[in-house]
Amino acid sequence: MKEYFSLHTVRKKIVVVSKTAGFLLIVSYIAAARLPFPQDISFLLWTAFIIILICLVDYLLGRFISDPICELCETAHRIAQLDFSASCRISSKDEFGELAENLNKMSRDLQLTLEKLERANIQLEKDVQQERTLLKERKELTDHLSHEMKTPLGIIRAYAEGIQDEIHQEKTQHYSEIIISETERMSSLITTLLDLSALENGAVLLVPEQFDFVEFVETTAGRLLVDIPDADFELEYELPEHKVFVHTDKLRMEQVVNNLIVNAKKNVFPNGILRLTLAQQDGKLYFSIFNQGAPIPEEKLSKIWEKFYRGENADYSGSGLGLSIAAQILSMQNLEYGVENLPDGVSFFFSIPVIKPVTK
Repeated sequence: MKEYFSLHTVRKKIVVVSKTAGFLLIVSYIAAARLPFPQDISFLLWTAFIIILICLVDYLLGRFISDPICELCETAHRIAQLDFSASCRISSKDEFGELAENLNKMSRDLQLTLEKLERANIQLEKDVQQERTLLKERKELTDHLSHEMKTPLGIIRAYAEGIQDEIHQEKTQHYSEIIISETERMSSLITTLLDLSALENGAVLLVPEQFDFVEFVETTAGRLLVDIPDADFELEYELPEHKVFVHTDKLRMEQVVNNLIVNAKKNVFPNGILRLTLAQQDGKLYFSIFNQGAPIPEEKLSKIWEKFYRGENADYSGSGLGLSIAAQILSMQNLEYGVENLPDGVSFFFSIPVIKPVTK
């Protein structure tokens, strides 16, 4: 019985309103006919009541039917325009309320689907861009390798042909040593290139450890700069007198320091100054290697970190990959690095956070 008389459907609401209006119409007509007033006044009163009744029915039908339909149409229009910001505000427990709830659910699902599609599209664009970048890098790599291998292969071929025609043992031995040297150079170039490629593609993971960076630099730099018989530069250095600990990949940082020092040695003027500095400040350790020499053109400062880049006066013996590897290792650790021209030379630098040593 309660379910029968409930107003949970639009049809029941219309039936209730229409039957109530009809009932009131009949009752009002009978009441007006029995009023102790002249017929004209009774008719006017009945007419006024009918107008009020019509307005009330119109209001109820508008609230039950017209307003929900307008709200649903407005929401559906926004959804059609891919605007999911507003939801349908119908809270009745009839068909319109159920339709509004389903419409809101559809709007939320479409919003989630659209967001997933946007993320997938962004990822697809990144993948396409990455694929284009890889194709470009492969082409550049092929071009660079072709260029880099052309000279040693030409040398090897020339000296191999020389061995065939040479009858003197000393020259034959000399030619063989040159061929072996160029072969080792190509092997080193390929190994270095594969190492850089593995770093760039994430195939190699860094293995950080705690160690004293001051002692580390002393050992690494000492091997490359101290007690060199044919050194044609003046070495200056400034290092902290106490231990300073860092947490990073020691072997990879040795590559960085090696490459920066070797680069400085290649570009220092004869009898020029080569200065190594390690300073602690604001929780960081700042490494810099300065070589007195020709400045790098400003437009080429950013290019020196690229693969196979060499300066205009660079020696052929370099692979052009040392600075690229150093930059890649530092970038993988989010360490700041750079290069700057000074009044009398060039300085390469990087910084690394200092840690408190943890005793085991």
